[in-house]
Amino acid sequence: MEHTEFTIEGRNAVIEAFRAGRTIDKLFLLDGCQDGPILTIKREALKHGSLIKYVSRERLDQMSETGKHQGVVAYAAAYQYAEVEDILRNAEEKGEAPFLFLLDNIEDPHNLGAIIRTANLAGAHGVIIPKNRAVGLTATVAKASAGALNYTPVAKVTNLGQTIEELKKKGLWFVCADMGGTQMYQLDLKGPIGLVIGSEGDGVGRLVKEKCDFVAAIPMRGDIDSLNASVAAGVLAYEIVRQRLQ
Repeated sequence: MEHTEFTIEGRNAVIEAFRAGRTIDKLFLLDGCQDGPILTIKREALKHGSLIKYVSRERLDQMSETGKHQGVVAYAAAYQYAEVEDILRNAEEKGEAPFLFLLDNIEDPHNLGAIIRTANLAGAHGVIIPKNRAVGLTATVAKASAGALNYTPVAKVTNLGQTIEELKKKGLWFVCADMGGTQMYQLDLKGPIGLVIGSEGDGVGRLVKEKCDFVAAIPMRGDIDSLNASVAAGVLAYEIVRQRLQ
């Protein structure tokens, strides 16, 4: 299991993890269980914004390393999350126009790690991921980022579309990657910018795409129709870097 060293099982262990300030990405609770300790855990999870999933005993047994889960399994993040404000402050301290990556529904931890690595090398000030339907900062993501997670802050938000709206008020504008867009070389990608990348299967969600100012297409010359999400992020990020260097 990819989460092994960050899996916490058992009621007391999970309550202690919350109270010690560990970031719990996902909490799996036995469906229908409503006793005192479970309600305490649920309250802590809601207070800390953790994602709660109700699952069967069979599912918990499969996830459990110890066989002593007591109806509770939690996945702790391998790294602390930043706030969106921290990312903007990062840009300000460097005296640069903000450059952010926003990732919509990236579920593959290797892809997320590779994108964080690219974000770091391209000089982006941080990465924003959604709370739901996306992978968090697991141990696999940390490994795939090749150390970039130590330098590039990652913030987790409840609603990506709303976050885009709030950042627009602060002067950022947004470009998303989509095959139906304008060829990226024809777009002006300078200034404070957010690059929005979607998952390989679904691309950028409709509601998020509607909030973007530009839709950029990467020219394709081959026989298949799409790039891996992390490669697409790299190609577009470096067009932004090229324009920022001019």
